Amino acid sequence: MKFLKHFTVAFLVLLTFSCNNSDNSTNSASPTLSIKLVDDAGDYEHVYVEVLDVMVKYDSDDFNEDDDNGWQSVGIISPGVYDLLELTGGVSLQLVDNEEIEEGTIKQIRLILGDDNSVVLEGEMEPRPLNTPSAQQSGLKIMVDQEIISGFNYDFVLDFDVDESIVMAGNSGNINLKPVLRASLEINSGTIAGNVLPNDISVEVEVTNGDITASTFTDSSGYFEIVGLPEGFYIVTITPDDDAMLDPVIVDDVEVTVGQTTNLGTITLE
Repeated sequence: MKFLKHFTVAFLVLLTFSCNNSDNSTNSASPTLSIKLVDDAGDYEHVYVEVLDVMVKYDSDDFNEDDDNGWQSVGIISPGVYDLLELTGGVSLQLVDNEEIEEGTIKQIRLILGDDNSVVLEGEMEPRPLNTPSAQQSGLKIMVDQEIISGFNYDFVLDFDVDESIVMAGNSGNINLKPVLRASLEINSGTIAGNVLPNDISVEVEVTNGDITASTFTDSSGYFEIVGLPEGFYIVTITPDDDAMLDPVIVDDVEVTVGQTTNLGTITLE
């Protein structure tokens, strides 16, 4: 569905976590960390965000969530500018891959963004600057409060909700990125996936259970996947582009089970 919604201020990061004991590992092996980035649906042509680093902050006697001391970089595979709207339909960007970390309790994760951010609005060709307020230059903080144990790999997914992350600053013409972060544990979550026909149109898929709402676009084959959903029953709304002249489809009572993918199969729009 390609239309420009009201600009609201939110940065929805769905932080998904899994704790898996890898084959041939022992309890004495160092814990490792992996982080990938995915994107919720957004009604823009492109949204370019510069990602520079990922950092963690461990619990300590003098821990203060607002204190900028105590942060440790876990590195990033490839810092750079990425189009978030390419990270839909099950596509993800691996930021950190099996980096060794310390035991302890990670209280916070921080995603460090640069200032080379821009957005291409619907129907336009040229990017407009996407401003990051100075208060966010130190990074986007996510509360985790997760114990880290030797012998395990900790996998996180950061879900960037583009459509809720951009705000038009009054009549100035400026467009700002003002994030709000939400975290969930993959060990307590599941996935909804499926295929939509026809696959040659833009289709938005949204899931909600009243408390949580997440969405994505189908890819070029019609496939969609929404990860990191807490266990429960969801309403799935499949909405084609207005130009397609097809009716939306609503699927009620879709059950999400921890650690499993609920596949809705092929859904044909009429």
